[in-house]
Amino acid sequence: MVAPRVFDRPLLLQRRRRAAALGSAVFLLDRVAADMADRLAATLRTFDRVVDLGTPTDAVRTALAFHPRLGTLIAMDMLATADRITGLAVAADEEALPFADASLDLVVSGLALQTVNDLPGTFAQVRRALRPDGLFLAALLGGATLTELRQSFSAAESECDGGLSPRVAPFADVRDVGALLQRAGFALPVTDVDAVTVRYASPVALIQDLRRMGATNPLAERRRRPLRRTTLLRALQIYTDRFSDPDGRVRATFEIVWLSGWAPHESQQKPLRPGSATTRLADALGTKEISAGEKANPGRKP
Repeated sequence: MVAPRVFDRPLLLQRRRRAAALGSAVFLLDRVAADMADRLAATLRTFDRVVDLGTPTDAVRTALAFHPRLGTLIAMDMLATADRITGLAVAADEEALPFADASLDLVVSGLALQTVNDLPGTFAQVRRALRPDGLFLAALLGGATLTELRQSFSAAESECDGGLSPRVAPFADVRDVGALLQRAGFALPVTDVDAVTVRYASPVALIQDLRRMGATNPLAERRRRPLRRTTLLRALQIYTDRFSDPDGRVRATFEIVWLSGWAPHESQQKPLRPGSATTRLADALGTKEISAGEKANPGRKP
């Protein structure tokens, strides 16, 4: 089954090149990189072969370069050249991993996988490339990201154009991501959310930052004709009216979904079989056990 083409990947590549030329806005990636280093520091494992999958800058590799339990670190994305941190890079698409089965110990990714067309397929490829007890740790943008911008453009287009066009990407929900990890065969899957609110002087400043992130509209079904000036000005006004703080600055939400999963291994913890418990719950709680057919207070009328 072929995954639907939601994102225009060649266009995304062009946007990333433009962002690099403009001078990338990296505050979100820097936050993710620092958090990723902290999360890996809590894992008392040695990972000999590591791949940074699709992270748009070298922020994650910079944060992990001196991690005492990481070995060879390889950069992989569509723009990869000789990496200044490790010297190792693979130019490939996140939708088609070029690694052999069971060849990697750790795969990390920072704010890249939200724009793959086949997220379940990418997860399955990562799982295939990991050795038993290998770890997948990634951060991607979640469903609440840029909700203010989405609402403002929707209201403006309904009012000025009589209809909507897709302008903000449909990011994944944290519950869906957890289910996809299980579907891909990962053991011990974990997901959590880091909600970040960024304040800007105006909606225009937000849009400029999105251009410098390479994160402007990459949707395959985007409207091809230029946005009408009247619609844009109305969207900016709605944004300012609805999402301004008392000091006049506007808010923008970025939801970072964290996920981790392990390639299955016999040493990992497993749930007990139903009926295998050796301690009664009532004993653990220090209460009296009441059978299913017994009323808690027989003297009380219903």
